[in-house]
Amino acid sequence: MRDPFDLTEDHVARTRRVVEKDLTLSKYTPATDADFDKMADRVLSGRPNGPLKIFAYGSLIWKPTFESTGRAVARAHGWHREFSMIMRGFRASPDAPGLMMTIMSGGQCRGMSFEIEERQAEDTVRALVERELPYIETGDDYRWITLNTETGQEKALVFWAGPTGEGIARGLPPQEAAQMIARACGWMGSNAEYLRNTVLSLEEHGIHDARLWQLQRLVAAEIDRIYPKG
Repeated sequence: MRDPFDLTEDHVARTRRVVEKDLTLSKYTPATDADFDKMADRVLSGRPNGPLKIFAYGSLIWKPTFESTGRAVARAHGWHREFSMIMRGFRASPDAPGLMMTIMSGGQCRGMSFEIEERQAEDTVRALVERELPYIETGDDYRWITLNTETGQEKALVFWAGPTGEGIARGLPPQEAAQMIARACGWMGSNAEYLRNTVLSLEEHGIHDARLWQLQRLVAAEIDRIYPKG
């Protein structure tokens, strides 16, 4: 069957390379287990009443670190997906920086709401904090936001919603973002792979994000230009 996406597995394969894991490449301070424990306690201290809900808009959809008792398509009004955080590790390197996806203010964002069993709530948050907030300086990059689902409104935990600072490139033109994503690869894999997996998983859940659809097309064209076949 023909791949429905412009950004194919073949494109992704052309962007991969071996990169040694090195968390010290960041200017930030890697968090310790004790730091993660404190961060998780802080996150849970603001938890609303009711079941723990996690809002996934990117990699948590296709690579979750938790088990859920329920899931539903949810809409976050006032937010939209954007590759806006410059990264030099994980799926990028200092010589070829990439972009991490966040949600930024404005528009709307459809994603998945996952419900976590109560007895797993604390461990789930602790694991998510370690995954999503690896540095001490990023410990506040989470929010409890309002989602709209078929059964009504609910509050959910989300990471990287509206981050600010010198490492944020909000409103980057799609062509410039595509040029960075096409070149970036780190110890976790390539930036293009992350984009493809996200678009693929969203479509599988009936979620079409026009911005990401345009971006995957631009990244595919850029890979063809800089890494031609054969």
